[in-house]
Parts: sequence; structure tokens; C-alpha cells
Amino acid sequence: MNNKQFNKSKLAVQLSLAIAMNAGMVSIAQAEEQQAAEKVEVIEVKGIRGSLIRSMDLKRSASGVMDAISAEEMGKFPDTNLAESLQRITGVSVSRANGEGSQITVRGFGPDFNLVTLNGRQMPGTGNTRSYNLENLAAEGVSALEVYKTGRADVPSGGLGALVNIVTAKPLQRPGQHFSATAKAIVDTSNEAGDDVTPEVSAVYSNTFADETFGFGFSFSHQQRDFQKQQANIQGWQANVDLPDLDPSKIIDGRAEDAEGNKVGNYFFPKDMNYGIEDLERERTNGQVTFQYAPTNGFVATLDYTASLAVTGSNTVGWGIWNEFGGNINAYELDANGTAVYADIGGNDASFTANRNTTEVEARSLGLNLDWQINDNWHVELDYHDSKNETDNGADKGLGSDGQIILGSDQLLTKIYDYRQGEVPHANVLWKNGTNELMASEIDSNFSQFIHSPGEATVEQLQLDTTWFNDSFDIGLVSVQFGAARTEQSTGGYEAWSGLRGGPGFNPSFKEIFPDSMFTRHETGDLLDQFAGGGSDLQPGYYYTYDFDEAIARQLAYLTEDVIGADYYSADAYFDGIDSQSRVDETTDSIYLQSKWEFEFSDYFVQINAGLRYEQTDVTSVVRQRVETQVNWDSPSEWIMQYAAGGDDNFLTQQGDYDILLPMIDVRFDLTEDLIARASWGKTMSRAPLSNLAGGRSLSGSPKPGARTGSRGNTNLLPFESTNLDFSLEYYYNEGSYASLGYFKKEVDNFIQTTITQTTIEGLYDIYNGPRYKQAIADIEARGEQATSDAIFAQMLANGHGNADGKIEPSSDDPLMVWNISQPQNTDSKSVDGFEVAVQHLFGETGFGLGVNATFVDGDVEFDSESLVQQAPLTGLSDSANFQAFYEKDGLSVKLTYAWRDAYLIGVGQAQGSADAPPQYAKSYGQWDVSVNYDIDEQFTVFFEGINLNNETEQGYGRYEEQFLFARQYGPRYSVGVRYTFE
Repeated sequence: MNNKQFNKSKLAVQLSLAIAMNAGMVSIAQAEEQQAAEKVEVIEVKGIRGSLIRSMDLKRSASGVMDAISAEEMGKFPDTNLAESLQRITGVSVSRANGEGSQITVRGFGPDFNLVTLNGRQMPGTGNTRSYNLENLAAEGVSALEVYKTGRADVPSGGLGALVNIVTAKPLQRPGQHFSATAKAIVDTSNEAGDDVTPEVSAVYSNTFADETFGFGFSFSHQQRDFQKQQANIQGWQANVDLPDLDPSKIIDGRAEDAEGNKVGNYFFPKDMNYGIEDLERERTNGQVTFQYAPTNGFVATLDYTASLAVTGSNTVGWGIWNEFGGNINAYELDANGTAVYADIGGNDASFTANRNTTEVEARSLGLNLDWQINDNWHVELDYHDSKNETDNGADKGLGSDGQIILGSDQLLTKIYDYRQGEVPHANVLWKNGTNELMASEIDSNFSQFIHSPGEATVEQLQLDTTWFNDSFDIGLVSVQFGAARTEQSTGGYEAWSGLRGGPGFNPSFKEIFPDSMFTRHETGDLLDQFAGGGSDLQPGYYYTYDFDEAIARQLAYLTEDVIGADYYSADAYFDGIDSQSRVDETTDSIYLQSKWEFEFSDYFVQINAGLRYEQTDVTSVVRQRVETQVNWDSPSEWIMQYAAGGDDNFLTQQGDYDILLPMIDVRFDLTEDLIARASWGKTMSRAPLSNLAGGRSLSGSPKPGARTGSRGNTNLLPFESTNLDFSLEYYYNEGSYASLGYFKKEVDNFIQTTITQTTIEGLYDIYNGPRYKQAIADIEARGEQATSDAIFAQMLANGHGNADGKIEPSSDDPLMVWNISQPQNTDSKSVDGFEVAVQHLFGETGFGLGVNATFVDGDVEFDSESLVQQAPLTGLSDSANFQAFYEKDGLSVKLTYAWRDAYLIGVGQAQGSADAPPQYAKSYGQWDVSVNYDIDEQFTVFFEGINLNNETEQGYGRYEEQFLFARQYGPRYSVGVRYTFE
């Protein structure tokens, strides 16, 4: 039977040592006794078989709902980053960035619903979000990852899906000297422009001194990875666009018909089609220093500093088309759901782009923890930290911004979009030169733009936790824990945009400033060749590249103010100052009370944890407001917002507040020695995305027809509140082998929906479909010509409606421009439920073992693709599964893993989608990885790792799979290395 002592039990101490190895972490170091109450699944690196057996034993003796992965050896943690380690846990799946795990989804709830803490401290998000990108933090120096799936009163709030606690190593937890160093060579098969072999080095050291009263530890890692991303994408799909009257022979419409023979249902056209090749170099440097001092028995002071720097530089070449509809459409084919799978569209232009960006993410955290076991009855812990996360997309020292150059031509007859076969759409252009290929001598200047948008997020937090251990009253009460905290969180940033410099457009033409020798022609033979229809089958079957710096230098030299006036070329993001700026400050005060009970009921051992947390949050938003004056039509494809010159911008301040009560209770029943049942009930919450809380209104600076968008924040948004219910049953049938089945249900209130409202703004008139625009159409059609956007622009100039610079300004006779303004609002309640299944089996003493887990989720939170009504679905909801097979014996360990995630909703709203806020879906993804380790002796281990062995690709779509959104291809990567350990 279970140990029922109400004082500190041997089991609690053993659990604390096995899981934590960290005196400062919230979930473990507050009281050793609490460890028996945690539900823990531990996957340790040293000794796969032994770690799985310990995992089973810990799971068996726990009562709460918390999973963990721990590293038993210093400097050794599974997978290439922390996100990829977390996906091995039941119910956890990852989203990917640049081919690596980045952010986690837990039980169908995406990154914004999960909170990341470091040693129990709330961490600032990356960028203008609450989500922490786990790929920026190396595994070295991390001793455990804890995942709380249900609410606990004693941990920070914010993890509606889960709270992930990153636990770092503490020297006094492992007395004596310990050292581990690893060197690794990485080969990324996708690499073309960078080094074929890149290094990764790391070291972890800890030691204790003066009879183990003083401890010092540090960890360091540096990784460089050079790789290439190939991609195709569409920015958005437009619903029910204007269609011209065409000859029936030019139309194929697969939609159903009504009784009168009329086609019924919506129809959708792609706004653009683009292809790109991005060469990236990524460097990640992490470090931590920890000092510990224990002057007396029971008191430990810990001072730690953690820092990370991730720098990602990219050079991208791209090419593609952009579409307007109405009179530009020559022919089309719609499938049964109304999606255009073929479209012949004239007008506008096609382009060849070059992008350069270097983004730096720098994070640091300074913390002080005072842990005092006053006596057998009282334990007090005081923790303070000051953390910052800065993001800067202008880390390129020469450019100082994110730069894009667009060259191309408007000398085309028509553009063909074709997605009737294959996995990647084709976008062929018929040029006026009589071919489907633009000559280098015909490439002209369109425009360039430069953006600098740095951001900063900070968290300052003070937490006090007190525990009283009961040895006075024989009532089943083990302990009472209570505490308080204050958390001050701020996030903010600004954006400087150069505007569209050097035109924009192709009138007048400046082809002569670009010599033919500046352009290099390439075939598409190996582009997106993992997709059907990619590679040499792709149309267009060619593309041009050019030197980014040369293109800027030539335009700076020729496109001067004397030549083109106010649109003269400049590579300065601050051409007209700061364009937008916002900041959100949150202050949260919280208190909590939690108790632990153990007793027998009808000969069954029962353990209960019950608690209550109360929080009060105040929100302040400050937003810079620019004064918009009018929208000019600068060229057939470019519409540019104009702003009031001179004077100070307005700063709008708005405030909001809310409070919340979060109860919880965990119950564990030992039905037999081999069968355990668990139940948990409680409330969790996630705060609204920080970008949604920033008040004020912003409008697009380049409002083309079909892309007149804007946004408005809502400082009074309430947080998501979820009432959770969990049941699980676990059967332990042999040593190291078990099967478990769990059910969970979440009822979420205050769901946030981004509503898009079509509205007009006084003083902003629209040339499009105004009287002068309609007159131009009539003039063109009177000549028997097609009224494309290019022809309309030229006709309006011919009719005398251009200004001195050849641009068309709005008139008070024009209608007001209609804007699609998005704003978040709290709406109704939604529910999610699902099952978690896990099986672990060890094949006796053979060295072989298997582990399989799967999560199946469902709910009333799915997107209805048939409806154009704006919706508030749950992003990230998907089934997931993990498989692990291993062999370990005589110093050799081999592990093969597979992680699968079903199709899921990435988000609602597309960059150039229509006002119905169409969805973005990711297709299912499954990846095979392998690792092989061989111990040469007790100190040296050599290893091999293979990531994405099956060369899995990423794909996305809109309402239907035929509404292509993106295809991305990376490639497998491999590494070999050696690890030296000294103790």
C-alpha cells in the first residue's frame, strides 16, 4: 500500500531528487512533500530503459496532471531544441519555423494559450506576442521541462492549454564537480549558399565549495545552421469578386445549379501567386551563470542570469504575379466549391524581387531566489526576476532595416493561374514580346520598400510562497500553501516605413539603368521538386536573380528627386519618420491558497490537492495615431496613403481592467496495486493577445483595390476562461510497461473573435469606381478595347486627371473609400474535449522497447468553410501522435521517433483575403528522426543524429484544399559529434 505518513515521506524526497535537480523551481522546491502529488511522465536521456521505468513509477504514484521530460546527464537533452523535446509528451504538438519546432500546441490549444516560465518565472514573449519561441533557447543547462495541463493555484496564470516550466540546473542539487562538453558538425542538405558543414559546441560545468555551502555553475552553447527554404505562396483569396460579361466558351463553372439553371454558391479568386528561394544563416548563442549560497541548514540563496541571442539573416529571391479582377478577367474555371482552379487575367504586372533581412532576438533574465526551510512546519520562498526580450529586424548593419526590391514589367498581355493538377499552382505570363519569358533587357524598376520594426517585451515579477506542514492535527491534512505575487508586464515597439520608393510603377520606364549583365537566368529544375508539379514541371520554368546592393546603388544614383520628384529613391526606413508606435502595460496582483490531503476511503488510498487563486489585472495602452489625408493612385498597380505633413502625431491612451477567480482540485484513487484512477477539475485562463489590446486605429499604407484593410484594438478585452475536467485510468501490467487512457473537456468563455467591419472614413475618397474612373471605362469600351486597370489608369491620365507628377488624386466627387477594419471582441463560449492514449512496452531484457501515444480532440470550435460569416474558431486544434522505438545495450543506444500532427487551423484572416476573414489551414505533417549513441568509455560518447529523414514538406490552404496558400520545402539534416563527461 501507499505511504500515508503526513510528515515528509521517503517517497516525496525520492521524487524530488529524480525529477527536479533544481532547488529553485516552483513546482518542486517549494516543498519536497508535494512531489508525490504531481502526475509526472519523465523521459530521461541516460539509460532509455531505466528512464522509462522511472517514468512509469512516477506516473503511477502521482495524483495531479503534470508531465515532464528530464535530462539525467549534464549537457544532454533529447532533440535539437526544447520545442521538439516537448512534442514527445502526450497531447503536445509543435508548429514549425524554418524547419525546426518553434511553438507548442497542447490538447488543441495553440501558442497564445500556453504560458512559458523559467524556473517558475513568467517569461516575456517573442515579438508582439505572449508566445515564447522555444527554438531560441538551447537545451544545454536545462535539467527538466514541466508541462502543467490542468490548473494549479501555486503557479502563474496564463496557460489555458498548459503552463510549461523550463527548469535549469542548480549546483547545490548535485554536489561536487561536474563537467560536460559537446562538439557537433551539422550538415543541412538544403544548403546552397552557406557553409556545407556548420558547428555546434556546448559546455556545462558545476561545482560546490566550502563544505557544499557555495555552488557555482554555468552553461554555454553556440550553434550555426546554414540552410535554404524553397516556397510558393498566395497571400489571400477574394470571395465573390466582380466578374465581367464573358463569352460562355471562356467559362467553366462546376458549381451546382438551382431550378432555373443559375449557378449557386460563392466563388473565389487568388489575389496573387508567388515563388521564392530563401537562403538563411542562423546563429544561436545561449548562456547561464548560477551562484548559490547556503550559509545555514535549510536556507539557500540562488542568483542566476540567463541570456540568449538568436540572429537569423536571410537573402530571398522571388517572382510572381498580382491580380485585380473585374474587367481584367479574360477566362476562368471554377470547381464544385467555387474555387478558381484556372484564371486568365490581364493587366497589372509581374515581378522579380530581392529581399534582405537580419533579425536579432536577444533575451536576458536576472533572478534572485531565497529559499528557507525555517523548521519542520514552515517553508518560505521569495523570488524576484527582471526579464527582457528584444526583437530587431534591422540588425543588418549596412541596411538597418528589412529591405525589399521589386523589379519587373507591366508589358504583358495576360497572366495564367493554373492549379488543375499537381500540388503547386502555376503562374505563366504571356508578354508583349510574343513569348512567355521576359528578357533581361526588358526588366524595369517598380519600387522598393524598407521597414524597421523593433520591439521589446519585459516582465518584472515578485513572488512570495509560504507552506505550513501539518503534524499537529490527525485529520488527513498534509500541508497548506499560500502566497502572493505582483507581475508587471510591458510590450511595445514602433515601425518606420520608407513608403514605396522609386516610382512606384513602370511609368516612366527606367529599363536603361539596369544592364543585362546584372541579371542571371535560372531554370526551376530543383525548385520545390518534392511536390508534384514542381521542379522542371513548374511554370514559369525560369527566374532571374540579381545583386541586392547593386540594384539599390543603381536606383539611388538614377532615381533622384530631380528625375521623379517626391517619390525619389531612398533606402531609409525613416524617410518620413516613425509611422506607427504602440505600447501595452499590464500589472497583475495575485494571491492564492492551496492544500494537500491524504487519507483512506473504504480501503482505497486517496490523495487530494485543492486550491484557489485570485488575480486583478490593470491594462494601459498607448498608441501613436497618424493623420491620414487621402489615397493617391500612383500607378496601375499601386495606391498610396498620404499623411498630414508637419505637426506632432497624436498619442491615444486607453485603459482596461478585470479580475478573475481560479479554483482547482485534483483527486487520485488507488483502486488496486496495478490500477489507478485520477480526476481533476479547475479553471485556467489565457490573456488576450497583446496586439489585440493595443487601442487606436491603423490603415494600410498601400490600399490597393481588394486590400483596403485596417485594424482597431480593444483594451477592454477580457481573458479566455476555461473550466476543465480530466479523468484518467492507468494499468501497470509489467515492469516498465503500462497502458493509460485519459479524457479531458474544456469549456472556454469569453472567446475572442476578430470582426471585420466595412466602414468609410470621412475625407478619404476613392478614385476606384468614381465618376472619372467610370468615364475612362466607357471611353475604352467605346473603342472596343478591354478595360484593364492599366488601360483605365492611362485613360484617366489622357483625360487630364493626373497631377504634375503623373499621379491621380481623389476628388470630392468620388465615393468614400470602403475599408475592412478588423477589431477583436469577446464573444460566446465554446467547448473542446478529447482522449489521450499512451502505451509503453519493454521487451524483457532484450534491450528493445516501444512507446506510442496519441491525442484525439474535437469540439464546437471548428471553422465552417461554407459560410462567409466571420467566425471565431479555435486555432491549432488537431489530433496528434508520437512513436518511439529503441534498442539499448552494451553502450549502444539507437532511438527512432516519429511525430505526426493532423491538419489544423493556423488562423483566421489572410493578408490579402476578403472581408469574410477566410481561414488558413496547415496540412498534416509527419517527421521521422533518429539518434545513435555509442559509449567509447565512461567519459567519451560518439553520436549521430538524423532530422526529418523523410524530407517532409509543409503545405497550407484556405477554405478548401484547392485554395492553395503555401508550400515549403527544406530537406533532411544530419549531425555527428562527440561528448566528453567528467565527474
